[in-house]
Amino acid sequence: MAVKHGQSYEELLELIKNSGREFNMEMIQKAYELADGAHKGQMRLSGEPYIIHPLAVACILVELGMDSESVVGGLLHDVVEDTDYTLEDIRKMFNQEVANLIDGVTKLGKIPYSSREEQQAENIRKMLIAMSEDIRVIIIKLADRLHNMRTLEFKPPQKQRDTALESMEVYAPIAHRLGIRAVKEELEDLSLRYLDPVAYREIEDTLAMQSKDRIAFIERTKDEIRQRVSDIIPNVYLEGRVKSINGIFRKMFIQGKSMEEIYDVYAVRVIVDTVTDCYNVLGLIHDMFQPIPNRFKDYISTPKPNMYQSLHTTVLSKDGIPFEVQIRTWEMHYTAEYGIAAHWKYKLGMTRSTSLDERLVWIRQMLENQKDSEDATDIVRAIKSDLAPEEVFVFTPKGQVISLPAGSTVIDFAYAIHSAVGNRMIGAKVDKRIVPIDYKVKTGEIIEILTTKEVGHGPSRDWLKIVKTSEARNKIRQWFKKERREENIVEGRSELEREFRRNNIELTDELLQSLMDTVGKRNSCNTLDDLYAAIGYGGIQLWKIMPRIREEHNKAKKAAQQAQEASQQTAQPQPQQLPKAKTAAGGVLVEGVDNCLIKFSKCCNPLPGDDIIGFITRGFGVSIHKRNCTNVPARIEDAAEPERWVRAYWAGEVREKFQSTLEILADDRSGLLVDVTQQLFAMHLFIHSLNSRELKDGSAMISATFTVNGLDHLQSVMDRLKGVQGVRSVKRA
Repeated sequence: MAVKHGQSYEELLELIKNSGREFNMEMIQKAYELADGAHKGQMRLSGEPYIIHPLAVACILVELGMDSESVVGGLLHDVVEDTDYTLEDIRKMFNQEVANLIDGVTKLGKIPYSSREEQQAENIRKMLIAMSEDIRVIIIKLADRLHNMRTLEFKPPQKQRDTALESMEVYAPIAHRLGIRAVKEELEDLSLRYLDPVAYREIEDTLAMQSKDRIAFIERTKDEIRQRVSDIIPNVYLEGRVKSINGIFRKMFIQGKSMEEIYDVYAVRVIVDTVTDCYNVLGLIHDMFQPIPNRFKDYISTPKPNMYQSLHTTVLSKDGIPFEVQIRTWEMHYTAEYGIAAHWKYKLGMTRSTSLDERLVWIRQMLENQKDSEDATDIVRAIKSDLAPEEVFVFTPKGQVISLPAGSTVIDFAYAIHSAVGNRMIGAKVDKRIVPIDYKVKTGEIIEILTTKEVGHGPSRDWLKIVKTSEARNKIRQWFKKERREENIVEGRSELEREFRRNNIELTDELLQSLMDTVGKRNSCNTLDDLYAAIGYGGIQLWKIMPRIREEHNKAKKAAQQAQEASQQTAQPQPQQLPKAKTAAGGVLVEGVDNCLIKFSKCCNPLPGDDIIGFITRGFGVSIHKRNCTNVPARIEDAAEPERWVRAYWAGEVREKFQSTLEILADDRSGLLVDVTQQLFAMHLFIHSLNSRELKDGSAMISATFTVNGLDHLQSVMDRLKGVQGVRSVKRA
């Protein structure tokens, strides 16, 4: 794809002529004349006439193979937003189809938003809704963004970084999911140039220095393969490529590899007529060169979610240089290069069982997942997490392939199968081995989800901190919103009070009313209970609203102090105020120390209800121990530094959560660990670790670490575990 700052109308006509496809030239001519007149007098920051931009967008769309309506949409995409023309004008002059395309690309305007991020998110949500109806909307937007990135040098530095970050995190992943490789890679490389210019130049210079050697190596390798393959397989086409700068950057600076450790910097692409030819070429390549173990990927039998298909193998040349070989048919090649746009350019995608609608299911699924979200910016995080270029491919026990973003857990896998599977999940097996609930899945693993038939069982709130995909996160929130309103209210109130304590904010009636006015009403909360419930199930996230609350609280506090100072200047001297009572930190009061840093010692894991004592550490606050901990002297006066041991006690009703470890002694039998795990999940506990070992006398010892609310909560867990078949004793570690 040509990289230019702008094109003329003559260049657009030349591209159309050379494309070999039919276009509605009368409509395109009319659109150009309208755009040229509407943007008359408008200039870009580069000093060029504004019409250069829509012309460049139209040229990119022709290169991508789009149709007449798309090219017209590219020419007119800024007319409604930046001139006096309306959508109704466009509809009358052209048709409803063109008007819909332009409306989908046009940003939302004249609507107040609390932040730039929220406005960006709403614009993206609008665009996704439009592209779910007509995919050409996003392809026009990608062409628009691509030309803006090519001319980004004329914008101020901060605007450059903001636009580059949005392109990297939102538009490049969408281009990847649509399979438009050329746009995706150019957006990433251009974004990297502004986000990390030093790294970009370093990689660019390294590639430039190796340019002659690289070209010679690729050409030499292509000749070797051609001589061996062309006599056996007809119509073989070969081309070479070098990995994109951003692709090299991700491996060098994120994975910590050197250029020599990146095996796919060089690649040779072999294009043949049939799938059978693909596998025959693979055999010949492995006969010619030494394959590198664990570097073969078959995307023909298991296509990527963006419909990419190809065989990938990495081999060593006779000079010991590693390079990648990609083998595919012509149809696969068109899809790999142009993705969804290949439907228009090469008339693909409709002849097989995979129709155009089926290829766009992910857009509607993403919108469906975000339907109940009170936070507009969730849609941006969903794109960042769910459309990540790095993916893993895992299997159900029946062999069904599930694609997930890299870093996904077994919980994400369960919800990808069905929300009911996720909601009833109590554990998971990977390759027939029980794994922790936060286990991150890897390509090729067979995953079995363990579920319960217990009525009313559901997910744990702690899963929200573990899951990677927005689909899983939203399904968990939906379950709590629907099934646990009273619990949500209690949890939300607890979270809010805990956050207020952490920020030294006093919860007053005035502050609660302010919360309802600034946060509640904007999120469709009519009462305080609605607000608490939304916080409880995660619909409203505290980390987002706390900065605004702190700001309002500080303003009110400052105003009160000024009023008090003013009244003191005119009033009689006030009696000296009594010292403030000691305040609790982390739910613990320490005698003689106010508002100190509290940490709970790992040696004994004290819980609310335990008899405790504090030890003043050097530089790390006060460490809280159980009074009978082995590290606490029996007589404090006999300790080496008795003055550092201080009295401590729990402060009223503690709402903090604590880790605790239990040791479960039981008769060793098949299914013991599963039964224990099922009981823990039935109590909605967040499990940090769970392991077992066989003892010499034929019994088993299971060690489980999880989060509880206090001593009473822990005792109820112990009582329930004692009811498991074969359990002899349960005690704290």
